[in-house]
Amino acid sequence: MMSRFVSFFLVIAVSCGSLSAATVDFELSDLDGQVHRLADYRGGWVVVNYWATWCAPCRKEIPDLSRLHDAREDITVLGLAFEDTEVSAFRRFLEQYPASYPILLVDVYDPPADLGAPRALPTTHLVDLEGKVVHTWLGPVTGEMISDWIADNG
Repeated sequence: MMSRFVSFFLVIAVSCGSLSAATVDFELSDLDGQVHRLADYRGGWVVVNYWATWCAPCRKEIPDLSRLHDAREDITVLGLAFEDTEVSAFRRFLEQYPASYPILLVDVYDPPADLGAPRALPTTHLVDLEGKVVHTWLGPVTGEMISDWIADNG
């Protein structure tokens, strides 16, 4: 009976993205057209943060995620703009809410296959040094939450 429960839990955990045996990858362009591949960041922690300009919790995260990105050489933050809008609108938005990390454009009709579309905004995936999603937060996240998770589990 116990093994059925453990198996059920593992299936649920894997399907929710909190455990992953496979590496994930995507290729997205930033606001200047430069292509970023998730695989290029292997060897360090990567915080993949789905956000949108209209999302108030997303806007609140930007300064804290920028501090995390700037303070730790072992962590890269990538902001995945999940919104069907023009690059010029993102540029205007980022004048008010500057981000020190790369902002990558996501086609909302064709999101990265390995991550899929977010179920909520913001959604943040933590990718380990080998390229595996090891934790996912639905809703707001802080740099401290991410650093604590890495310290406790990494």
